[in-house]
Amino acid sequence: MELHVAKSGSDSAAGTAEDPLLSIGAAAALARPGDSVLVHEGVYREWVNPPRGGTADAPITYQAAPDADGLYEAVTITGAEPVGDWRPHSAGVWVATVPNAVFGDRNPYTERIGGDWFFDQVNTWHTGEVYLDGKSMYESLTLGGVERPVVTEDSFDPEGSLLTWYCEAGDDATTIWANFGGADPADHEIEVNARKFVFWPEATGIDHITVRGFTLTKAATQWAPPTALQEGLIGPHWSKGWVIEDNTITDSKNVGISLGKEAVTGQNEAAAGPKAKGGTQREREVIQRALALRGPDAGEPHPWHRDHVGSHTVRRNRIRDCEQAGIVGHLGAAFSTIADNHISGIHVKRQWHGAEVAGIKLHAAIDTVISGNTIHHTHRALWLDWQAQGTLVRRNVFYASTAEDFMVEVCHGPYLVDANLFLSPWAVKDMSSGGAYVHNYFAGRIANCTEHQRYTPYHLPHSTAVYGVSNILGGDDRFFNNVFVGDGERSESQAEPALASFWNGAIDIDGVPGQATFVPTPVGTSQYDAYPTPEEYPSDGDGSALAGPRLPVRAEGNLYAEGAEPFRAEPEPRVAATSPVRVEVVDAAAGTVRVETAGAVATVATVTTARLGTSYHAEMGYTDPDGSDLDLSRDFTGLPRGETIPGPFAAGAPTYRTLLAPAPGRRA
Repeated sequence: MELHVAKSGSDSAAGTAEDPLLSIGAAAALARPGDSVLVHEGVYREWVNPPRGGTADAPITYQAAPDADGLYEAVTITGAEPVGDWRPHSAGVWVATVPNAVFGDRNPYTERIGGDWFFDQVNTWHTGEVYLDGKSMYESLTLGGVERPVVTEDSFDPEGSLLTWYCEAGDDATTIWANFGGADPADHEIEVNARKFVFWPEATGIDHITVRGFTLTKAATQWAPPTALQEGLIGPHWSKGWVIEDNTITDSKNVGISLGKEAVTGQNEAAAGPKAKGGTQREREVIQRALALRGPDAGEPHPWHRDHVGSHTVRRNRIRDCEQAGIVGHLGAAFSTIADNHISGIHVKRQWHGAEVAGIKLHAAIDTVISGNTIHHTHRALWLDWQAQGTLVRRNVFYASTAEDFMVEVCHGPYLVDANLFLSPWAVKDMSSGGAYVHNYFAGRIANCTEHQRYTPYHLPHSTAVYGVSNILGGDDRFFNNVFVGDGERSESQAEPALASFWNGAIDIDGVPGQATFVPTPVGTSQYDAYPTPEEYPSDGDGSALAGPRLPVRAEGNLYAEGAEPFRAEPEPRVAATSPVRVEVVDAAAGTVRVETAGAVATVATVTTARLGTSYHAEMGYTDPDGSDLDLSRDFTGLPRGETIPGPFAAGAPTYRTLLAPAPGRRA
C-alpha cells in the first residue's frame, strides 16, 4: 500500500494521493511491512519515530515522492523551528525568547555536550544551535562573545565564526542573543534546534526500513562515544537491515548517521563507576554485554548477532556539516555496506574536540564494506577503531584531512585496503596488525606503532563471537602493488589557507594513549624498517610475551617515486624519479579529482586471496564478507586490469580522467 503525505493534507485523512496525510509521523503510525510512504514537496518539521519495521522481503519505505520527470520532489525533514520575534539588544546584537514547550522533554539549550572521550570538560557547549538562512552559527559561552565576537581559532570558516549566539534557559522559556553579522533577522530565516532526532526509532529492533531521497537536517544530537547510546540525526537504533540512500544529511550537532549501539549495554561507562578500570576495560565490558543481553520483552536489546543487528546499506548520500562524524557506529555497523557517499565539512567549527571525530568512525566494523566514498575537509577521513575484521576499504578518495586520511587503531585484522586514493599529507596511521594494502595511491606518509597496553578482541571468521583478545604487536601487514609519490619538502604555503596550520609536520594522535608514539619517515614503506620479514621472523616467536616480537611485514611490487622510500627488505622495489600516475584535486569543494597517467609501468604479480594468506590472530583469510575469494581484477574505475601494474588504475586506462564525487541520487 502507498501512503501519501503532503503539506496540503490532514492527519485525519485516508493517506491516498487524493486525500494525503499532513505529517510523516501519522503515516508511520499506519505503515505496515511492504508499505511505502511517499512524501510530497515541502518542509516537514518533525521527528519521524517509526513504531514498527518491515521484513527482509517486505521493508517499509519512506521516500520523497517522484515528480513528473521521475526525480525526487524537494522534501526537507528538519529538527529545527523558526524563530521570528527578534528584538534589538545592542549594536549588532538581537535577542529572542523561545517558550520551552517548543523543545518537548529535552531542551537543547540546557543539555551540555559531553560523554566518554569528549575532551572539553570545562566549557558548557550545548546541543542547541542557531541557523542564519540555513547556515550554522557559533555558540559563545558569554554574552560578551556575541557583542564582541572574535574569530574561532582553527575554524575552517574563520569569517563564519564571527556569527555568534549565546543562551540562558529559564523554567518556562529560553533567551537567545545572536549576532547576525549586520543582517536584520526580519529579512532572513532564523531557526533553532528543537528536536534531538530527525529520523530515528525510539525503540530498538525496528528492522528493515528504507529512507530515500530526502534532505534531513538540523538535529540536537549528543556526543556519540562507543560506550554510550550513539545518537544520530538519522539511524536504525540497534536494528537490522536499514537502507539509507540518496539523501542529503546536514547540520547534526554531533553525528549525521549513527549505525551504533543503544543505551542498555552501556551509557558513558568510562565516566561512570570505579574509574580505576579505565576506558578500555569499560569498552570490553560493553562488548560482552552486547553479546549476552537478551529478551526484548524485558526491555533489553537483542544480542549483538547478525540475525538481529547490522547489515545496513548507506549509499549515495551527501553528508556534511556535522561536528563529530558523518557516520558513526560501534557494534551496529557490522555486516554493512557504506558506499558512494560524499562526506565533507566534518568538524568544521573546532570549538571543542574528542576522540571520536572523523568522516566515518566505526568500531567493530566486522565484514563491513566501505567503498566508493569521497571524504574531504574533515579531521580524519576514516577511522576504524577496534575489531576491523573482514573489513574492506575499497576505491575511496580521501583528501584535505587535518589529521590523516585513514587511522586503524588496535585492530587485529584481517582487513583489506585496496585501490584507494590517499591525497592528504598524512595518509595512514597504523596502530594495528593484519592489514593488506593493495593497489593504492599514496601521496602522504604512513605512521606506525605498536600498542602493548591495550588488549582488544578478535572474532571467529564472519561472526561477532569473540575468539580471543590481544595487544598490538604490530606488523602482520602486506603492501602489494601500491604507488607512493613523495611529498618533497612540503610547506604550509602549499596547503589550502584554512588547512595550512595543521599541515606543519606535526603528528596528531588524539585519543591515543601517551605510551604510543609515531616516528616520522618519508612517504613509502620505510616506516616498517624495524619489522622482520617472514623469513627473518624468529622461529621461537610465539608472541606469548607481553611485548612479544613484532610480526612480519611483506612489501612487494610497489612503485616509489619522487623521493618515496621502500621497506628495507622489499625485493626489487620499483623506484622512479617521476611518478607515472599523478592525482590532484581540481575542485576541493565539489570533490573533483583529476588523474593523469603517462609512460609504461613494469608489470607485477597479481594479488589473490591465496597470496595474501591469513592474519596472525584471527587465523582468517582475506576474503569477501561471504567468505568467497577476493576479486581484484578491476581498477579504481571498474575497468578490467589486464596486465597487473602498481597503483589503482589499469594498464591502458585513459591518459586523462576527471573523477567526480558521488552525488545524492536524483531519480526516484
